[in-house]
Amino acid sequence: MLTIPKLKYTDSGNFFLIAGPCVVENDEMPFQIARRIMAITDSLEIPFIFKASYKKANRSRLDSFSGIGDEKALTILQNIGHELNIPVLTDFHTAEEAALAARFVDVLQIPAFLCRQTDLLIAAAKTGKSVNIKKGQFLSPDAMRFAIDKVIESGNNNVFLTERGTTFGYQDLVVDYRGIPRMQKLGVPVVLDCTHSLQQPNQSEGITGGSPELIETIARAGIAVGVDGLFIETHPDPAKAKSDGANMLHLDFLEKLLTKLVKIRKAIG
Repeated sequence: MLTIPKLKYTDSGNFFLIAGPCVVENDEMPFQIARRIMAITDSLEIPFIFKASYKKANRSRLDSFSGIGDEKALTILQNIGHELNIPVLTDFHTAEEAALAARFVDVLQIPAFLCRQTDLLIAAAKTGKSVNIKKGQFLSPDAMRFAIDKVIESGNNNVFLTERGTTFGYQDLVVDYRGIPRMQKLGVPVVLDCTHSLQQPNQSEGITGGSPELIETIARAGIAVGVDGLFIETHPDPAKAKSDGANMLHLDFLEKLLTKLVKIRKAIG
């Protein structure tokens, strides 16, 4: 299990959960989601890390929502961590942003399309925070050992990987579940991103599509093959979400899904 401050239930035998909205949309919404997820994970004894991007720097269209302001959004994330006593994760996109984000959150995430960027990996490592590296859609599981090495050789052993699907043509992704044990053999925990794995990128409208009805399928299979953690973006009204609504899980469905997944986890031992 990862060494992350405020992470509860690490001896429960459950998978850990990284969950929250795609992006901080306003002052109230992240707290609403975090409290709801925390209540569910407390009842099921699931280790929980709240996630949200403080800004989106990789949108297809110039008019896409990118954030409410960096420090404002980061302060909201920090307040969630302090008031609810839970660890918080966010992603960043330049080496200069690593130190800024690290002042506010517990875990720094390297986006999948930037997972080979040496300066980002080194900058994240040097903050001393836990580092989640998302596997690039274009990389094999075995190639991720070089990303891990960059973090560890920069003095930080607290690193893990997240599988988020592999490019399958121009507008689809596919999860190769063989990659989970292969990446676990690299000596780090492995997370399965159940929502971004169902994205349908590069749509002609410039807005990413998705297949949220398959989130449970992806998650159940991940638990069955022994993944260490799950990553799920969730929102109380995905249709009105300002980013990635097409592949997010409705918040009302989360408790039932996690209850099923805990049973699967117990069944496989």
